[in-house]
Amino acid sequence: MRVAIFDFDGTLYSEETFQLLMSHLRYHPIHKSKYKRFYRAILPPFIGHKLKLVPEAKMKERSMQIYLNALGISSMDEMDSYFGELTEKVREGFNLELISRLKQHTDENVHIMLVSGAYTSLLQSVTKALHFDTIIGTEIPMNGDSIDYRTPIYHIQGQRKNDKIKEVLDGKEIDWQNSFAYGDSLSDLSVLELVGNPVAVRPEPKLQVIAKEREWEII
Repeated sequence: MRVAIFDFDGTLYSEETFQLLMSHLRYHPIHKSKYKRFYRAILPPFIGHKLKLVPEAKMKERSMQIYLNALGISSMDEMDSYFGELTEKVREGFNLELISRLKQHTDENVHIMLVSGAYTSLLQSVTKALHFDTIIGTEIPMNGDSIDYRTPIYHIQGQRKNDKIKEVLDGKEIDWQNSFAYGDSLSDLSVLELVGNPVAVRPEPKLQVIAKEREWEII
């Protein structure tokens, strides 16, 4: 079995979902009153990262937790509805060449995976019109039918992406050499290195250097 692994932020979606989420909260007709609380809470880890006191991975995970806590939605149905409001805006930012690659891989019966640090619920809501066999994202902890704010989120990034990919594909015989992966940042490197056909998509400078040195395809 061959796989095609797509990153989301900066790759399939041209922008950053967290910036989009911040704007969505700030101007939301119902939840906008929660934005100031969120903004005050997110400043310390952000400033700590800028001062090189807080690692980027830690800052991102903490930011995801702060956003979830500030939003304070109680049920997953409400959360799905909240994220679903972003569908059209996200679609406007899809990378059309990546959409074409996705459809090509689907026609070739390749197992299509979307692997991202974004909330899984968000990914599922905004990609309903696209075909994915597997979606891996950051899960929102649940306690029965309610969102569990006592359990910390486990942000999917870096090596955690590889761990989740291998967990999902455990027991399947994968033709890694003839598989594909698409990513835009250095944090996607471990996933790109899994396959025989890595593709750097509008890569950040550090990934671009590696892609050129290794003669990877660059979009």
